[in-house]
Amino acid sequence: MTSEALHYWILVLDLESFSTRSDPIQRSMRDAMYKVVESAFAQAGIDRAVVVAEDRGDGILMLVPPTISPVRLAGPLVRALDDGLREMAQVFSSAHSLRMRLALHQGLAAKDRHGWSGDAVNMACRLVDAQPLRDVLDAAESAHLAFIVSGQVYDGVVRHAHRGIDPAAYLPLQFTTKHGEVVEGWITVPGFSAPPGLPPRPQAAAEPKSAPLSPSAAAGGIEPDAGDGARARDGAVGGSAIQVGVVHGDVVGRDKVVHQQGPVRW
Repeated sequence: MTSEALHYWILVLDLESFSTRSDPIQRSMRDAMYKVVESAFAQAGIDRAVVVAEDRGDGILMLVPPTISPVRLAGPLVRALDDGLREMAQVFSSAHSLRMRLALHQGLAAKDRHGWSGDAVNMACRLVDAQPLRDVLDAAESAHLAFIVSGQVYDGVVRHAHRGIDPAAYLPLQFTTKHGEVVEGWITVPGFSAPPGLPPRPQAAAEPKSAPLSPSAAAGGIEPDAGDGARARDGAVGGSAIQVGVVHGDVVGRDKVVHQQGPVRW
């Protein structure tokens, strides 16, 4: 019998390159994964008893009740997971390298005698399996965790810059599921000012045309002054042109400032 669908914050955790390891190493990695997760929840001040967890072999599906603030999940919990993985890296060999992808979404989920289901659960799983997220973790060689949130979670939680959450460290991505659905997410990598390895976003609108040369400027070979907009696009600071690409942060004058910054038994 299926239970009534209830709202949860939905976390899905996946281990990188798990299936390529030998059976003994897989068992060791799973044991380490649960130790890191248990410790992280404790450090974040979240009672593990209220978190529903379902083992996925190479990861964990976790459903957190709405009584727990998502700020605590996206802030202290993510930091504690990253800290725990870094500590494990100091004692594990490269063969036991423990790196994680983590997704956070929200929505309704229902339980039957086999486990948990719902469109929100499916979406969280799509996010954690997204190829752009895999590419980011692969590109961030020194990182141990790549974190992705759904567009809903970004708009409702991350972009408000609650304490411990820096929206400037997130970049957007879009990917298409096997069913042709276009999904939006936002990625961050703890320890990085911006996640590496993302493809450039298509321009939403064409760049404005350059101002035409005046006859006198054309005769003298002088480039036109395109105004502050052009200088901002080129990242001109103190007369030097700096290519900055896609940047998120606070604008101060003409300059862009980037913030650095089955059931499971628990």
